Amino acid sequence: MKITGIRTFLMHAGQPDPSKWASDERSGEGASTQLRGTRNWLFLKIDTDEGITGIGECSGWPRVIETAIHDLAPLLIGEDPAHIERLWQKLHIAMMGHGMLGTVGGGAMTGIDMALWDIKGKALGVPVWMLLGGKVRDRIPIYSHANTPERALAIKQRGIKAIKCGGVADPVRKVAALREAVGDDMDIAIYLHGPPWLTPADACRLVRALEPYELMWVEDPIAPDNLEGYKRIRDAAHVPLAAGERSATIFGERELIERELVDVIQPDTGRAGGITQMKKIAAMAEAHHIQMAPHSGSLGPVAEYAALHLLAAIPNALILERLDDDWDGRRRTIVPHPEQVDGLIAVPDAPGLGCDIDEEFVARFPSGGNVSVPVPEAAGSYNPGTYNEHLYVQTRVARRSYFNR
Repeated sequence: MKITGIRTFLMHAGQPDPSKWASDERSGEGASTQLRGTRNWLFLKIDTDEGITGIGECSGWPRVIETAIHDLAPLLIGEDPAHIERLWQKLHIAMMGHGMLGTVGGGAMTGIDMALWDIKGKALGVPVWMLLGGKVRDRIPIYSHANTPERALAIKQRGIKAIKCGGVADPVRKVAALREAVGDDMDIAIYLHGPPWLTPADACRLVRALEPYELMWVEDPIAPDNLEGYKRIRDAAHVPLAAGERSATIFGERELIERELVDVIQPDTGRAGGITQMKKIAAMAEAHHIQMAPHSGSLGPVAEYAALHLLAAIPNALILERLDDDWDGRRRTIVPHPEQVDGLIAVPDAPGLGCDIDEEFVARFPSGGNVSVPVPEAAGSYNPGTYNEHLYVQTRVARRSYFNR
């Protein structure tokens, strides 16, 4: 079998309604005449001379990654898609001259790698999880996003047993209100990845304040490049820490795992380097008793399928992030749409990934922009009067009121 071509499908996906997104309300005005927000999904298909087509999804910076895929395509034409590891290494070497893998390189390689696994599964007539060593579990638990008690209770009524909230403006009060609403039989996580990120000193104080609520984890409490800060938080508080969504490959996740700076590793299923790398990251984490909970908050449904296969096959799978009701078009983008019952999704059994996109539906939503300032001034994430500075990291002022609300 030989690869004959690569096709890309870029779409402007609907932005999640603020009530369904665990973050301070996002901006994104003017990004599209059709849909609010700036979220894009990028899918690709790899065609072969035997009529088998593999599908994948790329995330990170979809509009830019699409160009990277077409730049890499000549290196894959004529290759046998069965040799996934060798092709991964070939692409890695091809891009290293541009700098070590970042968002664009990781995202491009992810979609390609995902599609190669899909081809191999279809060629052999088995689901991808079988190629990864078989199933450890038949169903995958999921969590959804909730920033208000009303949203949390609606999620609980659907049988989902875990939620995540977010934002740095008023995190302790938000968690307290959610815990009071849902009781003790529902897990709560919180992510704190700004903007702006907290300083390590502020993060230590905040994470200690969150200890009484017995959280599933605190995610990205400080900037992802501040590994020494993670160690400082680790020593200061007894709350599970989670991170890793912004890094690609085993090389990007290595220090978080080997230094045991987190309890939960969160590689993004659309930009971590593909199923090949996700399986290796999971194995590294397993050796350090670290759980895997793939990030998928901004992803489309093909990457979700890939995550289901991975989590079915690894022993240290914890839970999958899922925004199943974020945009009505999600269901129409994928065939079939995975169904959840009581907060669990059945692992697909069809050959390969077991899904396809509706190309005609995807084409109805051309990309209209893919960057934005993440939060509006009204969200209150920045200290008063500093919004226009757009700081990456900021210490809290009025500390007594901030930490003792």
